[in-house]
Amino acid sequence: MDSAIAHCTAGAGEWSWASSPSLAGGGEPDVVMACCGDVPTLETLAAVDILRRRLPNLKVRVVNVVDLMRLQPSSEHPHGMTDAEFDALFTKDRPVIFAWHGYPSLIHQLTYRRANHHNLHVRGYKEEGTTTTPFDMVMLNDLDRFHLVMDVADRVPSLGVAVAEVRSEMQARRREARDYTRAAGDDLPSVRNWAWPG
Repeated sequence: MDSAIAHCTAGAGEWSWASSPSLAGGGEPDVVMACCGDVPTLETLAAVDILRRRLPNLKVRVVNVVDLMRLQPSSEHPHGMTDAEFDALFTKDRPVIFAWHGYPSLIHQLTYRRANHHNLHVRGYKEEGTTTTPFDMVMLNDLDRFHLVMDVADRVPSLGVAVAEVRSEMQARRREARDYTRAAGDDLPSVRNWAWPG
């Protein structure tokens, strides 16, 4: 509880327990997986779980944002981060996959002055949806765990062609989830019941 209170008070921070263990002593990640909101956070953590199992050498930093105003420069908002704080969290040059439950353009507007803005790739609400299951709704907006893994595959240059198999697997898992939903009227149990390992 103490660490949760500290995190919420800070408004944004790295979740070291979810980040790659190889980053524990410092160092730069290969990719930053950022999230804001309950469903995007769940999907980000599920994507990180997949990445840990399928690409164990990939260095992933998980950043959770509670207060969106932290993304702004401190000169623009009293909650904002300095450039040094922002760069320390989101890096100056690594891909950032940012999942959140609102319009992606807002995250871009809040971060447009940041050094690494060109590497920021936001997944959010695309006004896609219908009467369907919770996970299918997330998939309709490309905010699901499988699509987030595909975003990493597409945006981390060091992965090269070796990641093609993982990307194909994620496409197949999306199809499987969609087919199951259409047939059963519910989400796959492996999706519905997913929990962080351990």
